[in-house]
Amino acid sequence: MKQVVISGTGLFTPPYSISNDELVECFNAYVEQFNADNADAIAAGTVTALEPSSSAFIEKASGIKARYVMEKEGILDPKRMVPRIPERSNDELSLQAEICVKAAHQALDRAGRTPADIDMVLVACSNMQRAYPAMAVEVQQALGIDGYGFDMNVACSSATFGIQTAVAAVQSGQARAVLVLNPEITSGHLDWRDRDSHFIFGDACTAIVVEAKDAAVSKHQWEILDTKLKTSFSNNIRNNFGFMNRFDESGVGQPDKLFKQQGRKVFKEVCPMAAAMIKESIARTGLQVEQFKRFWLHQANLSMNQLISRTILGRDAEPHESPVILDTYANTSSAGSIIAFHKHQDDLDTGALGVICSFGAGYSIGAVVVRKL
Repeated sequence: MKQVVISGTGLFTPPYSISNDELVECFNAYVEQFNADNADAIAAGTVTALEPSSSAFIEKASGIKARYVMEKEGILDPKRMVPRIPERSNDELSLQAEICVKAAHQALDRAGRTPADIDMVLVACSNMQRAYPAMAVEVQQALGIDGYGFDMNVACSSATFGIQTAVAAVQSGQARAVLVLNPEITSGHLDWRDRDSHFIFGDACTAIVVEAKDAAVSKHQWEILDTKLKTSFSNNIRNNFGFMNRFDESGVGQPDKLFKQQGRKVFKEVCPMAAAMIKESIARTGLQVEQFKRFWLHQANLSMNQLISRTILGRDAEPHESPVILDTYANTSSAGSIIAFHKHQDDLDTGALGVICSFGAGYSIGAVVVRKL
């Protein structure tokens, strides 16, 4: 079977960062005003008072210290707490396509490729700004790629599912090279007024070039040794927003139309699934866990990654074995594991083995076993 490589990666980082302290200041101002406005109802027991947050609580719960966002002022306005991102006309490039193009150019440069070398564009992420035409087709047009494109949504696992789809396209001869893009503007689906989740997400976009090994020219090649995907339905992470919501006016503005999760259940159920997936993927290659130098895990929660690494290795991972980027980027959904891979790969020697793994809503889990060439 044709061997396939990741030959380049790219990253777009938004221009604004919000620290935990800034976020907490805004959130607590909102809480104070809410409790004051509803003081009588709270005293009567018909409304529950909101609890303030703290930077210490956020960091202990998640390991997150800051997050990048596309727009900052709207989020930090206690009377709004939603990004101010105006719609663009149909004749303008969408914001999501714009950040795809920026990340794509980095990945193409690193791969030693131009848009003329790409046959397929895959936009894989948690939320699509425009339903159709597909975001991938819009990006294809913007980059001047002659081929085809389509979108994919597997929430936080979209990048690894996208890589596997790209591998299949190259192996089947449908494409010489595939551009996989993960534009995550997660600040849009986050409930910034929910104490348990308002700190979780950040914005970013990653790009990956996948192509046949025998044609690759990059100095940064990673041979894909194995891919494995798994889904198992769960209501513990979900977002109910969709075009049919307008059919029932009673649902407009309800909390379930934004990101919602039952964090403790997710932690308990997903960690063992992800660890088992990684160990199974390694076993299929005939290699041993001890031979692997790095695990680029989905960047959702520090404690989750520490537990998964510990389960795989039988000990606590060293920082270089399971690099963390969520302290500054927060959870960027499908982009997280690719940001970690993009930023923490060049220090490894030729022949080094690693696993890219994502996990999230669905439940969905994807693992990609790679070796540096």
